[in-house]
Amino acid sequence: MFWNAWLLALRAIRRNVLRSSLTMLGIVIGVAAVITMVNLGQGATAQVTAQIASLGSNLLILRPGQRFGPGQRNTAPPFRIDDATAVATQIGSLAAAAPTAAQQTIAVYGNENWSTSVTGTTPEYFQVRNWAAASGRTFTASELRAGKAVCLIGATLVRELYRGQDPLDSALRLKKVSCQVIGVLAAKGQSAMGSDQDDVVIMPLRTFWRRIAGNQDVNLIHVSARDGVATQQVKRDIELLMRERRHISPAEDDNFSVMDMQEIAATLADTTKILTMLLGTVAAVSLLVGGIGIMNIMLVSVTERTREIGIRLAIGALEREVMMQFLVEAVVLSSLGGVVGVVLALAATFGLSGVLGVPFVFSGGIVVIAVVFAAAVGVVFGYFPALTAARLNPIEALRHE
Repeated sequence: MFWNAWLLALRAIRRNVLRSSLTMLGIVIGVAAVITMVNLGQGATAQVTAQIASLGSNLLILRPGQRFGPGQRNTAPPFRIDDATAVATQIGSLAAAAPTAAQQTIAVYGNENWSTSVTGTTPEYFQVRNWAAASGRTFTASELRAGKAVCLIGATLVRELYRGQDPLDSALRLKKVSCQVIGVLAAKGQSAMGSDQDDVVIMPLRTFWRRIAGNQDVNLIHVSARDGVATQQVKRDIELLMRERRHISPAEDDNFSVMDMQEIAATLADTTKILTMLLGTVAAVSLLVGGIGIMNIMLVSVTERTREIGIRLAIGALEREVMMQFLVEAVVLSSLGGVVGVVLALAATFGLSGVLGVPFVFSGGIVVIAVVFAAAVGVVFGYFPALTAARLNPIEALRHE
């Protein structure tokens, strides 16, 4: 019985190809929109997670002052090198800690110049940030102690200043300082906050203090927790230590902040998931609109084929067979629309991923859900027209013109 109903449904669809195609259009658009929105959202979530992970392994960033908005000044005193030493030696759950100081300056090589950020730090910085040299090497502890004028540069400076030349062992000028390029950092790309991580020059901290900054301030302390250690506990330990070192009384607020990158990553991922669910829900409305279109066309089909239904009932067809015929026709329409929507969604996701710069993520789960939901729409919205056809009075149906 089901096979006959399937053949009759396909025959009816072929008889009105244009009308059937237009009927499926709502389902096609709904399925395509849902899958595209969810896949793009998952791609954005994956990108944010990868960008946060590229900052470093189990990374926490300690900075003076609380977060402040536009127009507000940070009046908190900067850290000193002793603060970084205390964090590294007195908190046993750390893998490494690296004090950093940074300043914007102009880098010059040959006839080219480029505005960039110069960062002074220690060799532990490369471990904390999980950042290796793509070519050359990083500076050593002895070069840090001696204040050697050596540096590593990011991929952006290689592109903008060297124009395809090998930068290793070249002399790069920063203000009045000439430093020897001993390495090129592996490319990291854009951070989750939108900044170019590769637009940087990194040199020993003592060299930066003496030759660039003219002071011994520490702007940030980058900290990496050991594997298996909860970063929340490390954050609490750092806060207690720094309150003691900065002589903050119990009634006073912190004049520093500790950013846990895992917390930030989780927050950003949750935000993108919520936006994905919202967009997917809005797109799912198209499926309901498509279902209403199917019900409308099936009711028209019942009216057009009233005499045919009367003949079938008169020669012995059962009501459930007539009902099955129209129900299968509605499900076939919605299922075909779902399949076409999946193909369209994958093509749209692939194209938009390239345009938006997010990774292409294929979610088999949402594809299955969308197709099953499309078929369910056919069942739900095709039931009433099928029931109407099955309950026709054969005598009245045969009289219908």
